[in-house]
Amino acid sequence: MNEMSDPHKHIRPCPICRKPAVDRYAPFCSKRCGDVDLGRWLHGHYVVESDDSPAGEDGEN
Repeated sequence: MNEMSDPHKHIRPCPICRKPAVDRYAPFCSKRCGDVDLGRWLHGHYVVESDDSPAGEDGEN
């Protein structure tokens, strides 16, 4: 079987529940898993590190 005949060969699993991702909700398997991920971002569970300091912390306004 070649790569073109197996459409699931390169599909990554859902980062929340590890089920196969679905195109409609990519990279998740469902709206629920997408909402779980969004909630994690909104509640500060994920952080993107940066060298920039937030406004006001460097003593300048």
